[in-house]
Amino acid sequence: VQLQASGGGVVQSGGSLRLSCVASGRTFSRSVMGWFRQIPGKEREFVAAQRSPGSSTVYADSVKGRFTISRDNAKNTVYLQMSSLKAEDTAVYYCAGAERSLITGQFRNIVNYDYWGSGTQVTVSS
Repeated sequence: VQLQASGGGVVQSGGSLRLSCVASGRTFSRSVMGWFRQIPGKEREFVAAQRSPGSSTVYADSVKGRFTISRDNAKNTVYLQMSSLKAEDTAVYYCAGAERSLITGQFRNIVNYDYWGSGTQVTVSS
């Protein structure tokens, strides 16, 4: 199983980016997929996760109203649309997939994810 994230880059504060994560080797149509981010010296933190298109979705408070997670099961792909970006959003962003079924309350916990992408750097300049 591989997750390949892309779409990162350098953007000015207030700008937008869309991250993509394509999964191969396993279908995640009924599994939770999410996004986490990490800056050097800090723990990886939860950003957003969704069970399936239009289903249970959870966001970190810091991104709620600015970021949107979405899925395309036909492409086995999860997206993260990021708007109104701030300097504090600068991080390496990782996509993740869960092997087992999760309840909504488990979406935020990193230990519940079994598959990880390689990460894509997002830099927001002020």
